[in-house]
Amino acid sequence: MNKWFKHIGLAIALLFSAVCLANGGDELANQVQQSDAQIWAQLKDGVQGYTASKSEFHAQPINTYDLRALELRSDWLAPALMAALFGMIIIFILFIKVNGISKLHHGFSGKMVYRWSKFDVSIHWLGAIPCLLLILTGLVLLAGRFFFQPYLGEGVWAALVNGAKQVHDVMAIPFMLGWALMTVLWAKNQLPKMYDVKWFMVVGGYINFGPFKGKHPDAGFANAGEKMWFWAFALFGFVISASGMLLLFPNLFEPSRTLSLIALILHSVSAIVICAFSIVHIFMATVMSEGGMECMVSGYCDENWATQHHNLWFDEIKADGTLKYKE
Repeated sequence: MNKWFKHIGLAIALLFSAVCLANGGDELANQVQQSDAQIWAQLKDGVQGYTASKSEFHAQPINTYDLRALELRSDWLAPALMAALFGMIIIFILFIKVNGISKLHHGFSGKMVYRWSKFDVSIHWLGAIPCLLLILTGLVLLAGRFFFQPYLGEGVWAALVNGAKQVHDVMAIPFMLGWALMTVLWAKNQLPKMYDVKWFMVVGGYINFGPFKGKHPDAGFANAGEKMWFWAFALFGFVISASGMLLLFPNLFEPSRTLSLIALILHSVSAIVICAFSIVHIFMATVMSEGGMECMVSGYCDENWATQHHNLWFDEIKADGTLKYKE
């Protein structure tokens, strides 16, 4: 019997201890809530504490900003990026179904004309490959929780967004390097000319029906469409690089919460523009223009492609003796 009494006594003691701990836990929770409320009241009254931070914002423990920035990002920019990517792809597919591609009227000549150096081809892909990865990962980071997360499991979504963040951060550096090199080295061939207006008026000669059919407007080394893409890439590439640096290295720049939100909005807007232009550029180079992709693979283009799409440039290199054929 004594043994049973000991067990019962031990059980009662443990139960009493658990009740005491529970009551103590509730009391501790109440103390924490009261402490939080007191700190919050003091902060609202302007009370300042001490911090070892040297940031200009170290005395601002509460960030204030316009919540409409977050609404703009979720309600407008996220759907806009989705539309820029998938919308432009759908538009081009429908356009090609109706219009067809731009074929070489005289077929391939078999003679390849030197157009881009190996270094130019390299810096193109240095910017292009990271750009594509940044678009895809940026789509996950900006719009994923609105369009993808509801259809994925929690673990899958967590892995996806973590992977996207890592790839996005790493690919930012080569993209910025490629952007800087292309902008500086290629700008001289991208200056607008008067004949570019006519190029736009006949849609570059890519329309295969109506009054536009068979039109091949004058174009120099770069046609008007390529120039528009280049300057959009140069401008919005600068914005996306500057805002990206601010977001990527917050400890270096120590931006305020408001400045970070502004950078995030500008980053998203620039991404939407670059995404839309990139889809157009990719379709024009790979599908729409027969023989166009070869330029950025080998650096050479077919002679008939050069005379049909960049006649002024081809005439110029013939006249000044810089025309070179692939041996």
